[in-house]
Amino acid sequence: MRIRVPRPRSLAGQLFAMQAVLIAVVVAGCALFTYVSDQSQAEDAARRQAMAVARSVADAPSVREAIRTSDPTSELQPYALRVMRDADVDFVTIMNPKGIRWTHPKTSEIGKPFRGNIAPAVAGGSFTETYTGTLGPSVRAVTPVWSSGEVVGLVSAGIKVDEISKWVQGQLTALLGVAAGALALGAVGTYVVNARLRRHTHGMNAAELSAMHDYHQAALHAVREGLLMLDGQYRVALINDGGRELLGVSGDVVGRSVADLGLPAPVTGALLASEPRVDEVHLTADRVLVLNTSPVSGGEHRGTVVTLRDVTELQSLMGELDSERGFTQALRSQAHEAANRLHTVVSLIELGRAEEAVDFATAELELAQALTDQVVAAVSEPVLAALLLGKTAQANERGVELVVSEESRLDDGLLPPSLPSRDLVTILGNLIDNAVDAAQGSVRGRVTVTAYTADGELVLRVSDTGAGVDPALADTVFQRGFSTKPAGPGGRGLGLALVRQAVSRHEGALTVAEADGGGAEFEVRLPLGDGNRAERVSEGAVPTGGTASGGDV
Repeated sequence: MRIRVPRPRSLAGQLFAMQAVLIAVVVAGCALFTYVSDQSQAEDAARRQAMAVARSVADAPSVREAIRTSDPTSELQPYALRVMRDADVDFVTIMNPKGIRWTHPKTSEIGKPFRGNIAPAVAGGSFTETYTGTLGPSVRAVTPVWSSGEVVGLVSAGIKVDEISKWVQGQLTALLGVAAGALALGAVGTYVVNARLRRHTHGMNAAELSAMHDYHQAALHAVREGLLMLDGQYRVALINDGGRELLGVSGDVVGRSVADLGLPAPVTGALLASEPRVDEVHLTADRVLVLNTSPVSGGEHRGTVVTLRDVTELQSLMGELDSERGFTQALRSQAHEAANRLHTVVSLIELGRAEEAVDFATAELELAQALTDQVVAAVSEPVLAALLLGKTAQANERGVELVVSEESRLDDGLLPPSLPSRDLVTILGNLIDNAVDAAQGSVRGRVTVTAYTADGELVLRVSDTGAGVDPALADTVFQRGFSTKPAGPGGRGLGLALVRQAVSRHEGALTVAEADGGGAEFEVRLPLGDGNRAERVSEGAVPTGGTASGGDV
């Protein structure tokens, strides 16, 4: 036999039950209080009514006159019955000072002693009491009848307790009806509120909501990707640890507008945009971020969910991959050229012109070795030397001559560990690529690279023979997305932005100006951080710098 354990009631159901019990308790308490209050008020009203009737009878002149007669009962009994009927009391008893009744609702009780206290009235006072007489328990009032300054009789008027209880029960019935209506109305209102609450909580109970919150918090802080949630006024509603790290914000930012977080203008613009953004690349001070935004709407703009991915390493690896692809293409081209030259040498030998074959092969070998010697002699730092040799081959394939200036002098081991080779490849590689793009198609396209150290700084300068850069755009060229060429499948305007990011990360300077021979010139200055290393510079004169423009501008 399978035993089914009942599922805990949902949070909405628990609230409904609690509110229903609370309303029932409140209504029952109010009913009990009202009943007790009405009972007390009814007894007080009965006392006041009985006292008023008794005093009215005692003050009546006809009563005093009847008392002086030899047979008071004959005149007082009809009068007392009439007062009982008109005043709506249960009895009016008129008696002599000794308590012998002259009147009574029951004729058989006339002439008998009054049941109850009369001493205060005989002494001239009026009082009320609850007493059980011949008619049962009653609330009664007793007052004296005065004549010529003495008490000549007593009057008692009363209302039976049963009549008071009936009146209170009628009030209680009406009260219970009102209470039932209030309970029903409260139950309906509670049901409506809790039905809406069930929709918002998806019928989950408190334990499930607590577990979901714990999972939510754990997942929120465990993911490395950045997560940012904005409300309808573009204020930060939630941000995880990854988002704080990627955006470079700290402190309590919840509730602040994204415009006040000090983020780069393109990132702020993307976060404030109403339309969704998909895989947009943005640069911060030291990171390359992929940003996605998704508006939260339910008939109106309620907020925005933002995800951030750090692709700084990926972007660097992609740059290295692009360089490797360029090297591969250059090697293919060189292999093709080498095959042509080899066929030429073989053909000369077959024609019996061995000496001409040797001269041709030697000249080609000397040309290649001279290029390598030139680069290595100027820049012996291995990573930059390899980069320049590869870029030279790439530029030649595109009809652009890439040369290393005579002023260049950069020995191996000169650069400190604070300048990693990957950042240098990013800076110099992107500047050369942009310069080759700018110089391609121009007459005798040429790109000149200068690298040296001076005054504790590493200076990298790249100039081209392209169209140059408008001085008004000197600052704009480094912004993400700026380009003078049509955008390709992967977009344009990222190379120089990455250069500026890398330079800023090392607290360097990046400028652009017009080159001496036309075109543009970029200059990068990076602090070496070690004064002793800065003294190891080339023997020639130290050149002064301008800046250069890139083809991806």
